[in-house]
Amino acid sequence: MEKQIVIRLISLVLTIATAAAIDKSPKAVEKWFKNLPYANTKTTKFHFYFHEIFGGDNQTAPIIAQANITAQSPTFFGMLRMFDNPLTVGPDPNSKQVGRAQGIHGSPSLSELALFFDFNFVFTNGPYNGSTVSVMGRVAESQEYRELSIIGGSGVFRLAKGVATGKTYFTNDQLVIVEYNLIIIHY
Repeated sequence: MEKQIVIRLISLVLTIATAAAIDKSPKAVEKWFKNLPYANTKTTKFHFYFHEIFGGDNQTAPIIAQANITAQSPTFFGMLRMFDNPLTVGPDPNSKQVGRAQGIHGSPSLSELALFFDFNFVFTNGPYNGSTVSVMGRVAESQEYRELSIIGGSGVFRLAKGVATGKTYFTNDQLVIVEYNLIIIHY
């Protein structure tokens, strides 16, 4: 049992050192690409909570634009929000923060409540500190589970691909908390 704990601690330390030591210079990226044919893919899974505050004094997702018809639209068609939302290990807003979700979402449908997302999960703590995962897609609010495409990333997640699945954990007139599960394939 002690041997397994020691091995896991050593593995964690090496992972943290590797994430912090990724060289992002043009020459280093070129070298990374040259070695890519020999690289093995890795699968990384994440589970965290996304906290978006769209009302009140401490908004993390203010409206930045809207169409002339947005106010009359039952689907908020044409509304755009820019966001910088905390990502936490638990649903409580005071739980440990692992990063931020930064990007934009808008209402693209005249007929159903839906959102188009283009954003990054920016990791600010732990072994993936400084790395990002880029996400894009459309979700219908009526779906229990909403799937977004992972289309790239930076740092540890260069050339990432995968799926981000979201489910509303809590919502009211000023806040939404979304539980996210990510499965990422990367090198």
